[in-house]
Amino acid sequence: MASQQYKAWSVVTASTIAFTVCFMIWMMFAVIGIPIKKILGLNETEFGLLVAMPVLTGSLIRLPLGMWTDKFGGRIVFFILMLCTVFPIWMISRATEYWHFLFTSLFVGIAGGSFTVGIAYCARWFPKERQGLAMGIFGAGNTGAAVTKLVAPIIVVGYGWAMVPQVYAVLMLVTAILFWLFTFSEPNHKVSHGVTMREQLAALKDPKVWKYSQFYSIVFGGYVALALWMTKYYVSEYGFDLRTAAMLAAAFSIPGGVLRAIGGYLSDKFGAHTVTWWVLWISLACLFILSYPQTDFTIMTVKGPQTFHIGLSAPVFTVIMFSMGIAFAIGKASVFKYISDDYPHNIGVISGIVGLAGGMGGFVLPIMFGALLDLTGIRSSCFMLMFGVVWCSLMWMYFTEVRPIYAMRQRTITATVDTLE
Repeated sequence: MASQQYKAWSVVTASTIAFTVCFMIWMMFAVIGIPIKKILGLNETEFGLLVAMPVLTGSLIRLPLGMWTDKFGGRIVFFILMLCTVFPIWMISRATEYWHFLFTSLFVGIAGGSFTVGIAYCARWFPKERQGLAMGIFGAGNTGAAVTKLVAPIIVVGYGWAMVPQVYAVLMLVTAILFWLFTFSEPNHKVSHGVTMREQLAALKDPKVWKYSQFYSIVFGGYVALALWMTKYYVSEYGFDLRTAAMLAAAFSIPGGVLRAIGGYLSDKFGAHTVTWWVLWISLACLFILSYPQTDFTIMTVKGPQTFHIGLSAPVFTVIMFSMGIAFAIGKASVFKYISDDYPHNIGVISGIVGLAGGMGGFVLPIMFGALLDLTGIRSSCFMLMFGVVWCSLMWMYFTEVRPIYAMRQRTITATVDTLE
């Protein structure tokens, strides 16, 4: 029993570290994309596509990775995945044209698929009542986004942007080797070889899977999109240099990873529904404030025209982003608690589907942010878009979960009263 516990926690620790490194690499264009944009003379939409391109492959590959994890085990799939990214990461430092970056980043994006592998790999080492915590701890690897924002700017300033992918390629190789040395395989965690791909994909017909995918496209897809976008937002909106902007942007990214374990604990204690409901409401409130653009307006008074300014200062903006980062962190854990509760024997495939949807949100949103900025000229338009998405998700949750729960309680109360009478 003690040996099994040691193996379980060793797997979680090694997987979390490996996922942190993968996420660092997945998010590196949030930093190196800024000097690349300047060198290549890209517009906002082109920049959005550049930073989002790794997210595309990292999203699309999540479903097959989830299926392979169920069939072959998380250890071997995670290890091979990391090795496959080392050479493409290094090749980014040799890119000179826009299409070079887009092409190589597609292969680097495979690192983003590590989440689906690791979440299923770690969850199966724990009993159901502790899976939320285990998945939350693993999900803390999202902190890699913040680590990149703290480390990559220092490398860029000291040695140039091309040094970042070179350092990251070596880091990925070392991490893959250490992961293999400190993890274990458990044959009982694999699904039966008699289970066909058609049976695994039958989950796509379940409307609950699509609902969870929508929730995850906010708390994870929105997190990824804003983590990619915020460094440039600080540079453009407030005029900070790259290092300062990246450090401030990390205030959003850090809680998005570190506090995910707390989200897992809260989900185990209060349930996935309650936690997710409040996460969406808090996110909506934050996005409402963030959506208001910097505004100057003039009114006529008895003393003549008076001009007023309304807008968020950099400190207030950072505090609100930090608060939303906390909500997203807890929400990422609560959505996967839904999955472990409803699909205990099919975690890999379901997490692959939901993870794919979340990742696609992280791919589409930065491109839409850039397109909206080019179209409207309003930098806060990215938050306006996110506000609309969260509102739609809240309505979906209300009509499919909140109202049915309320109706059930009312029927129970009525039945109790009738019985007493």
